[in-house]
Amino acid sequence: MSPFVKNRADASPGFFAWEAAGLRWLAGATGGGGAAVVGVRAVGRTWIELDRITTAAPDRAAAEQFGRSLAVTHDAGAAGFGAPPPGWVGDGWIGRQVLPIRSYERWGEFFALTRIEPYAHAAHRIGNLSQPALRAVERVCERLAAGDFDDDVPVARIHGDLWGGNVLYRAGANGIEAALIDPAAHGGHRLTDLAMLALFGTEHLGAVLDAYAEVGSLPDRWPDLIGLHQLHPLLVHAVTHGPGYGRRAAEVAARYT
Repeated sequence: MSPFVKNRADASPGFFAWEAAGLRWLAGATGGGGAAVVGVRAVGRTWIELDRITTAAPDRAAAEQFGRSLAVTHDAGAAGFGAPPPGWVGDGWIGRQVLPIRSYERWGEFFALTRIEPYAHAAHRIGNLSQPALRAVERVCERLAAGDFDDDVPVARIHGDLWGGNVLYRAGANGIEAALIDPAAHGGHRLTDLAMLALFGTEHLGAVLDAYAEVGSLPDRWPDLIGLHQLHPLLVHAVTHGPGYGRRAAEVAARYT
């Protein structure tokens, strides 16, 4: 089958190398039962060549299997919260926005300093997050940095941009299977991937989450924390997609101040 090639003439140096590094790192867990990942054939400065995926409609069984396999991928771990794929130096990207890459021992500090504050301030500067909303987000960051939301769940190897469009279902050797594409992979909290799936939706979401919860290591009362993890994608979208996402981020932040 012919490859799938993505091109961007204006791509920043390392943009597609970051994608390739994340895909290969996630694929390192596939052999042990982790989620399938699209194969990388070659990568250049302004392009990446991937295996082509012929999509198929998922059923509930495929969604459940994806939930279980995603837990295995997460269990493969990382060197720290915010740590990149091994060998990567410098920042990464989420979509077309720069993603700060710094490794931390504590999740709350990492999440506040590199996933919430940069995007909240960027959204505020362009008028997509109001001053009261920014203050609410900053109060959440204060709690995060203080460790109020830290737990003993080990650092996970996460996809990092796991909205439904980055989960493609295809025919596999054992039936329909999910394959991951287009990651912003790093060490993080496993709820971050689940929260993004819940925020933007995916096929048979309930089946995915239920199956994950059966086998994955999740903190107590984890459904109540989903919104906290959604602050990052909401603020990223507030920068790129307008003030509606800023208002949603403010509503979510108010629940965790």
